[in-house]
Amino acid sequence: MNFYKYHALGNTYLILDTAVIPTPGQIQTLCHPAFGLGADGVLIGTPDPEEENGFHLRIFNPDGSEAEKSGNGLRIFARYLWDDLDIDDQPFTIYTAGGTVTAQVQDPQQAVTINLGRLRWLAKGAELTLPELAEKQMVYHYVSLGNPHCVVVVDEATAVLAQTAGPLLENHPHFSNRTNVQFVEVVDEQTLKLEIWERGAGYTLSSGSSSGAATAVVHKLGLCGREVQVHMPGGTMQVTLNESDEVIISGPVTKICEGRLSRDVWPEQVEGELGCKW
Repeated sequence: MNFYKYHALGNTYLILDTAVIPTPGQIQTLCHPAFGLGADGVLIGTPDPEEENGFHLRIFNPDGSEAEKSGNGLRIFARYLWDDLDIDDQPFTIYTAGGTVTAQVQDPQQAVTINLGRLRWLAKGAELTLPELAEKQMVYHYVSLGNPHCVVVVDEATAVLAQTAGPLLENHPHFSNRTNVQFVEVVDEQTLKLEIWERGAGYTLSSGSSSGAATAVVHKLGLCGREVQVHMPGGTMQVTLNESDEVIISGPVTKICEGRLSRDVWPEQVEGELGCKW
């Protein structure tokens, strides 16, 4: 099958040209940097049969689990549609397991925009104790943008903090289906710094839905405005909360390569089982 590889601020996804969903083990192999192509996730989309500019998207983490929604995954898929299906600069619809979003490609390399919808609060200012970190207590805000986010406001957001406390929070028994984790530092009213531990993926250089969730939480706490630049190790995302409190993310998407996947990658695959979807 054909594949396409993109990154959105260092967050890499593979798009597979197939209508058949690979197994979790196949996805793990494909995302592995040595045994596959290396990626933070896999995207498989199909056109909506009833809507001319509508598409369905399924999103898979590198551990083989399925994600409800991904801001960067959606932005990458929108750029792919621009590249391969001649999508114009008008808004169009993408349906995900985490809800319907509106996408727009104003500039394929600089301004790929997704309206992720409104934030839903699940817990505000709650506390968790992490015995593995000398009984360290974390004050967190638990929210959903169609996928779960544990937002922790800190004095200094560092990669070390994300890599040590992130997996503990992701897998904490309090979160029945695991959670994405964001450590957000408020630089000023228009600027946030973010370090991220993603559910099913681990430490990542950027995340679109994480940027949106963190901004919405910090704004609700009165610590930032409605238009914010979110700085992450992979680059900067523009996040806006509109008058309806919908979370809108925008930033660049870069195409890395495209090619044809060898059957050697999945030797157990039955020949002819996977076919082109378009």
